Amino acid sequence: MYDVMVVGAGPAGCTAAKTLAEKGKKILLLEKFKMPRYKSCSGVLIRKSMDLVKTYFGEAVPASALCTSTQNRGMVFTDDKGKEYRFEQEGLNVWRSHFDGWLAGKAKESGAEVKDGTAVVSCTEKDGFVEASLGGEGTDTVRAGYVIDCEGVVGTLKRRIFRQTSSASEPGYITTYQTFNEGSIDLDPHYFYAYLQPALSQYDAWFNVKDDLLVLGVSVKDREQIAHYYRRFLAYMKENHRLRIDRQTKEDKWLMPQIIPGCLVDYGVGRILFAGEVAGFLNPMGEGISAGMESGYHAACAVMENFGQPESVRETYRKRTEELQAYMQRQWSLVGGMAATFAKMA
Repeated sequence: MYDVMVVGAGPAGCTAAKTLAEKGKKILLLEKFKMPRYKSCSGVLIRKSMDLVKTYFGEAVPASALCTSTQNRGMVFTDDKGKEYRFEQEGLNVWRSHFDGWLAGKAKESGAEVKDGTAVVSCTEKDGFVEASLGGEGTDTVRAGYVIDCEGVVGTLKRRIFRQTSSASEPGYITTYQTFNEGSIDLDPHYFYAYLQPALSQYDAWFNVKDDLLVLGVSVKDREQIAHYYRRFLAYMKENHRLRIDRQTKEDKWLMPQIIPGCLVDYGVGRILFAGEVAGFLNPMGEGISAGMESGYHAACAVMENFGQPESVRETYRKRTEELQAYMQRQWSLVGGMAATFAKMA
């Protein structure tokens, strides 16, 4: 019997687990993949994320999690009319596998029990606790006073809950596709570049550099259109930035939630809370690390403050994240003013 079971060892889950464990709660942190596990992500920590790491984990991001170019100096947006906007800001470039692995290690140091290679097969709320059946290497049944679901958009737990109750909503999805390439380009590797022209994607396209590899990606609502938009994006980059690809080393696809006007958040149901992307906390251009850590922290605090009063936990969590949701709305409104694709968000 655990006080809290946290599902998903990303930024949201690790922050929630560490916060609760260091307060003396008995915590189980589950990750369905073996760690360190790969995550398709830009891996750019904005200034806010760096500050949250120091606040929640007590130290700066270690060098072992970084990749070159180590320093990120901001983001460059190109709107749907081809106008460029530069946002200068200190940041870091990390590999998510190493960064998330470090976060999980800090949660373990604080007293959380960490199990990787273990998925949640089913989760049922009973009288005064939640019972979960686990699959993978650690097949078992466990009980916890609360569950904080931080699986991310591809998680299965919320989908199962969605089939059981009408209080949870199934989000729409955006498919992302990116490649890692050896080659050259006439762009500063210290910036993350986002392109909002509808001719290049159905959502956004992007470029950044990780360990001297050129990362090029597009996101679409219709996954059958990936190849079409990717070819267009490569042609655009060759014409405008002298892109030259010598060899493609890797490609990957991922999903992210499609945020709708109002930036609605699903806080969970009963003794099960949602945090991070699975709750709907996601900033423009897929920046979910800061929102994940912040929502995970507030979910953990809501449980701590109302442990014996489960009817008060979700409302406390909602109130604690009001400013986070307002911040997210401001960020989406800014992007909404740059491109017709996001105009409804303005």
